[in-house]
Amino acid sequence: MTELITLQESVTTDSKSGTYPSSRDIEDLLGSGAILVNKPRGPTSHQLAAWARNLLGIKKLGHGGTLDPFATGVLTLLCGRATRLTDIVLSGDKRYVGVMRFSEEVDEKAVREVLSSMVGRSYNVPPKESAVKVRVRSRVFNHIDLLDIDQSSRIIVVEVFCEAGTYIRTLARDLGLIVGSRCELIELHRTQAGSFDASMACTMQQLTDAIHVYREHGDDRGIRRLICPIERLLSHLPKLVVKDGASAAVSHGASLARPGIVKFTPGIRAGSLILVESLKAEAVAVAELIVDTDTLINMTTGEVAKPKSVLMAPGTYPQSWSNNPK
Repeated sequence: MTELITLQESVTTDSKSGTYPSSRDIEDLLGSGAILVNKPRGPTSHQLAAWARNLLGIKKLGHGGTLDPFATGVLTLLCGRATRLTDIVLSGDKRYVGVMRFSEEVDEKAVREVLSSMVGRSYNVPPKESAVKVRVRSRVFNHIDLLDIDQSSRIIVVEVFCEAGTYIRTLARDLGLIVGSRCELIELHRTQAGSFDASMACTMQQLTDAIHVYREHGDDRGIRRLICPIERLLSHLPKLVVKDGASAAVSHGASLARPGIVKFTPGIRAGSLILVESLKAEAVAVAELIVDTDTLINMTTGEVAKPKSVLMAPGTYPQSWSNNPK
């Protein structure tokens, strides 16, 4: 992670306003957090999200990255204001392990060569079985590894690291067309979604048990381990760390002005997405830069970024009506 550059020294934050992410109570986390679940085979991603919504007793819960009913693995559930980050969660690269079966025996060397040739950008046509209806688009395969091959059953196991929105069924179909033996995807498991991997995911039963212990016995240790603060979803973004007054202004939808900035990530170009973060490391908003961050040192006034998704609840910090937020 690039070291932040400090513009203003000795700036303090009001201890009576805001909360460090690690100190939030469970209800606050449910109002703006993420839960990583290991989706089982059978239900749709929408059904799983609906079950979790009812289980947690919250009005707003969505998911990032649809998995077909037959697929298993990492599914990110977004609670409350975290649903505003759906597009960001969806955009993260994905990693899968797929089991594919050929209609007849194939040469291992040929399969490896074809898989290697598929790495890079290619057209990815959605299969009929897909849970998402979209048009033909191109997607990037970062790498494709043949993990195992069983000639007697004509089954191969592959690991695929790819751009979001890639159809692994289509990869299997195209592999079969090139090799000369029809190939179908028979199992699919997502092991990584963006910065989240399978080791961080819980089962629906574990989530159910943790919620029961919390609701019935007031013990939040289990559920706290399963809910990620919203900031965890945004750890990959460059930052603008701002004063309390600037946090208040941006939480009401105002643009961020130069006087409110305390620290920044250098080398970020205008038009990029950036995280506006409070002095307590709270996510205030995801914003679009108006200027390059390297110009901030020479600026004293003017707008720096416009919020695209406001994440902090208005009123978290006292509103300042000054033109130079403190």
